[in-house]
Amino acid sequence: MGDYEGVEDTLFIPLTARVNISKKFPEYFYDEKALEIESLIAGKQIEKKSSEYSMIASVARYYNLDEMAQEFIDKYDMCNIVNLGVGLETSYYRIDRKNALFFEVDLPEVIELREKYLEVQENEMFVKGDLFSLGWCDELDTSLPTLLIVSGVFQYFHEEDILKFIQDVRNRFSNVELIFDATNKFGIRYTNFYVKRTGNSSAMMYFYVEDAEEFAKKAKSRLIEARPFYTDARKILNGKVGLYTKISMKIADRQKNAIILHLKI
Repeated sequence: MGDYEGVEDTLFIPLTARVNISKKFPEYFYDEKALEIESLIAGKQIEKKSSEYSMIASVARYYNLDEMAQEFIDKYDMCNIVNLGVGLETSYYRIDRKNALFFEVDLPEVIELREKYLEVQENEMFVKGDLFSLGWCDELDTSLPTLLIVSGVFQYFHEEDILKFIQDVRNRFSNVELIFDATNKFGIRYTNFYVKRTGNSSAMMYFYVEDAEEFAKKAKSRLIEARPFYTDARKILNGKVGLYTKISMKIADRQKNAIILHLKI
């Protein structure tokens, strides 16, 4: 999944956000499993360095991905849910899984860390593998309806890598959909400016989506939805968050700085 450092950021920053928001705004997002493994982020100082807005931004991604995954599961008697670049994600515990089969895929060192703190559950499998090599496909029934979830990963790669990945997936599955988060060009510039300031040049981001319909055409896929991050957050948290957070969410939605794309591949 690429040879970049900063794995700790990709694992513990989202976990910190899920813990933080579960405590502060459980009416919006509550992750019981994340709270159970809160000791993993003790002493990391991530929360002190993070703004309220950045915490909500991280969790809004999961809020929407959970909702879309639930809609997919509800459509079928049996299906695959594949979390690519799963890290320490705990969506398995947050949604009504019904008869869905969960495949949690990440690099070997990440899966080994995951195995220390999260036990494999019923209808769940941890898979060591590179997202782009598609070796993980061998672990599941590709004839079943399959939803691929890619959260906070594509940004670290280039558009041609993503388009090739989508084409490769199309060749392996008979009924497959993909949901992933993306920022626009402004969002990537802002993020990389922040990354440079923190001195973590290993975590630079490249991939962005300016026009969801246009990207779907490039990917030879059908765009099911391009969903803003904060539609529900702005309603549920109205009057409960700081002014900067409130304004930032409104601007991000209006300017499409952060969206979830849902493609039928």
